[in-house]
Amino acid sequence: MLIQIANLLLQVLISIVAGACLLRCYLQWLAFNLGSGQSRTIGAYVLPLSNWIVIPLRKLIPSVGRLDVASFLAAYLLVAGKTAILLLLSGATLTNVFWPLLALTDLVDLILSGLVGLVFASVILSWISAGSQIQYLVSLLVEPLLAPIRKAMPNFGGLDLSPLLLLLILQVLQIVVSNLR
Repeated sequence: MLIQIANLLLQVLISIVAGACLLRCYLQWLAFNLGSGQSRTIGAYVLPLSNWIVIPLRKLIPSVGRLDVASFLAAYLLVAGKTAILLLLSGATLTNVFWPLLALTDLVDLILSGLVGLVFASVILSWISAGSQIQYLVSLLVEPLLAPIRKAMPNFGGLDLSPLLLLLILQVLQIVVSNLR
């Protein structure tokens, strides 16, 4: 019971903070301005959640082109820490070389879950809040993933099935990652 409670609490906390680090990495990849001066931008939410771990790492590890390595590494370290704590609570030892790989599969699962959430948010916001600032932001995040699918799919007129196909692809990848674990 203690392990389940710890797992739940760590999962929520780490998903929020590591998710902010991953979102920060993705936004830098998309060349999105995360300027913290504007209170209503996504940066106002992402930066406070991730600065405490990303900024010290950034002093040691620079970005590689558009890839924010420090943010990605921060997310991995957070997930690896969660994995290590849960393994220790369950009585396992960290001498096993597979726990870093387990943390990597958890990170990939977090990425895929975040993308699934973005796709759902994009679809729902396009129905109920079309033209809003948040719908525009979410569309900017999802569009690079949908564009190749839209090019490959036949045109169905006004019906856009690319989010459905992207969700299917993401869920298949989640099944693969789950079975690797």
